[in-house]
Amino acid sequence: MASKPRILIARAIPPEVVRKLEQHFEVESNQDDVVWSPQELAVHLQDKDGVLTTGSQTIDAALLAACPRLKVVANMAVGYNNFDVPAMTAAGVQGTNAPDVLTETTADFGFALLMATARRVTESEHYLRAGKWNSWRYDLFAGSEVHGSTLGIIGMGRIGQGIAKRGAHGFGMKVVYHNRSRLSPELEAECKAGYVGKDELLAMADHVVLVLPYTKENHHTIGAAEIARMKPTATLINIARGGIVDDAALARALRDRTIAAAGLDVFEGEPSVHPDLLTVPNVVLTPHIASATMGTRSAMAELAADNLIDFLSGKGPRTPVNQPEAAAAGARAKA
Repeated sequence: MASKPRILIARAIPPEVVRKLEQHFEVESNQDDVVWSPQELAVHLQDKDGVLTTGSQTIDAALLAACPRLKVVANMAVGYNNFDVPAMTAAGVQGTNAPDVLTETTADFGFALLMATARRVTESEHYLRAGKWNSWRYDLFAGSEVHGSTLGIIGMGRIGQGIAKRGAHGFGMKVVYHNRSRLSPELEAECKAGYVGKDELLAMADHVVLVLPYTKENHHTIGAAEIARMKPTATLINIARGGIVDDAALARALRDRTIAAAGLDVFEGEPSVHPDLLTVPNVVLTPHIASATMGTRSAMAELAADNLIDFLSGKGPRTPVNQPEAAAAGARAKA
C-alpha cells in the first residue's frame, strides 16, 4: 500500500479541520501555534509534500531550495503576499489562497472600523475608563457624520464592493471608487458607486477605505503626499495589507491633525506596530482581525484543506494563484 502524502500545518487551525486532513495525509500539526523562524519552518518542511500556511510564513526561493519535496502551499488567507509567486512557479510548486469565504465578514468589519473611527469610539472609551468623564458638553468627542457622507474606496474587489453596498444602501452615502480596472456598469449600479481618479477620490471623500492587494507597485499607495490631498476632517481606514500605507507618515499626519482620524487593522511589519501610532489618540488599532469570526476562520481553513486534498489527490486546486504546470510545459516547448 502506498504511503500517504505528508503535510505540515504551520499554525494552529480549528481541530475539526486537522482531523479532516488526517483522513488523507500524514500530518504534522503546529497546534501549539509556535511562530517558527524561516530556518525552523524549512526544517519542518524537509519531508513534506504540502503545507497549510496562514499568511505569516514566507515562501520564497531560499525556502523552496531547501525543501525540494514540497509540491503545494495552501494559504489560509485571501492575500498571498507571503508567497514569492514567480519563485514558486519556477520551482513547480502550486500555491493556493482562500478567497470569497471571508468577503462579507471582512466587509462588515471594515464598516465597523469606519464607524468606530468616525465616531471616536476608542478615544471616548479610554477617556471614560480613565475616570475623566464628569459632565456633558455639546462637543464631547464629536466625530464626523457617516450617513450621507462621501465614501471613497480604493480597491474595488469583492470586499470593496461589499463595503460600498453597506455604505450606499444602509447609510445613504455617496460612493466613489478607484481601482486598477473599472467595474462593469451593472456592478457600478449595484454598488451605487462612481469611478474617479485616485487624487480626485482623496480630495472628495469623507472616509477613505483601502481594500487593495499588496504588491510592490502598491507599496505606500498612501504616503505623506496622498494624505495631504485629503480633507482635514477625513478618516482613513486600512483593512487591506500592511505596507500599503506609510505608517510613519500617517502617524505624523494624525499628530498634526492633517486628517481627523484613522482606523487600522493591518500594519507594516506586523505584528510590530510603528511606535508613533501608539502615541496618537485619534487612531483605532486592531490586530488584523477583519475576518475573525469563528465561522469565517473555519471556512478559510476548510478551503485551504480542500486545496491540499484536491491537489495531492491528482485533481486541480480549487483556488490557484499560479500555474506551475503551464510554466513547465512552456519551458519544455521552448527547449
